[in-house]
Order: sequence, then C-alpha cells, then structure tokens
Amino acid sequence: MLETKIVEWFEQNYKTKDASHDLGHFRRVLKIARKINQEGKYDVCDDILICASYFHDIVSLPKNHPERKESSKLAAKKAEEILKENFSLEYSKIEKVKHAIEAHSFSANIQAKTIEAKIIQDADRLEALGALGIARCFYISGKLENHLFDEDDFYADKRNLDDKKYAVDHFFVKLFKIEELLNTKEAKKIAKEKNNFMKLFLEKLKEEVAFE
Repeated sequence: MLETKIVEWFEQNYKTKDASHDLGHFRRVLKIARKINQEGKYDVCDDILICASYFHDIVSLPKNHPERKESSKLAAKKAEEILKENFSLEYSKIEKVKHAIEAHSFSANIQAKTIEAKIIQDADRLEALGALGIARCFYISGKLENHLFDEDDFYADKRNLDDKKYAVDHFFVKLFKIEELLNTKEAKKIAKEKNNFMKLFLEKLKEEVAFE
C-alpha cells in the first residue's frame, strides 16, 4: 500500500523540530482531503492526494525567511526526487503531485488547476483553523518571539493590525479570511464551523485578560 510505504519512508528519513510541519500534520492534511473528496464525490486520484499530502511541506522555510515564497517550489522538486527514487509512481501522477504541492502555499500565489490541487490547498488551509489552528498560531508566534496579544487594544480598534508583533492579530490578518479563499463548498462548510469556534475563543481570551 502506497501510504504505508510513504509513512515508513518518513519514519526512517524525516526529522524536524517544527511541530507545525511534522508527520502528524501531513497525516491530518490527507485525512481532511479525503473527507472533502468523500463528501463532494469528486473524480480524484487517491495516490495523488496521498503523495501531495505527505510531501507538500517536505521543504518548509520559516515564515520570516527571505525566500519563504520559494518553499512550495522547493518542496515540489524534493518530492519529485524522492518519489522517483523510492516509489513506483507514474510520471503523469508525479507531475500532478508537483503541481498540487506548488499550489498549496499562500505565499507562492499559484492557482490550483487540478481537482487534487484544489483539495490539497483546501485541506492544508483548514489545518490553520479551529482548535488546532489556534494551537498552531500561538506555537508559530512563539517561535518567532512575538507577543500573544496587545492587552491595551486586543482587537486593534485604535491601531493597525500587526501579526508580526501579535499572535491574535494573525486571526484577522489571515485566518478569518481563509474561508472565502477555499475552492470547494465542503471545505467552506468546515471553515465556517472552525471560524465560529475561533471567534468564541478570542472572546473568552479577551474576557480573561481584560483589566476592567
């Protein structure tokens, strides 16, 4: 089975200190992609979903890296090398995997042209929302040594949003906008539920940190 072999490869060859792009992340992206596909009944190749899910962040430069926009292209190239060397996958499938990997990234700004690429893009972006999205947001913000929030102006009512300084600002700069950027109606439905949870979380957080 292709997925079993890929997991074995990762367990033997892949090590990372980045908990937001670990093997668990790759598995969850595939889980979400399959859910979108099953609910939408799309004509999708599961092999492409598997490979693109597991290898989409095989190269992932930090958000503050000057070449961050090149991450997905580098990941696609690396994935091609690994798939050719270790797995029996047709050329046409590898090309579609590469496109799905290149198109998944926000910063790359590449349009997803195949249904597999659209689903992978949606699945990866859904990982940034909900309870898990909250955890990832604060985890990444901590790695970048940002503040959690502005305790004097939590919702940026009197200042400009700055997600390079405050983790909470990232919800409004990017996360709450993801829903409208998704490709499939199934993903949009999931995003709406996750957004509602995040809004409730922020309301509770503001309540707990307020001095008045």
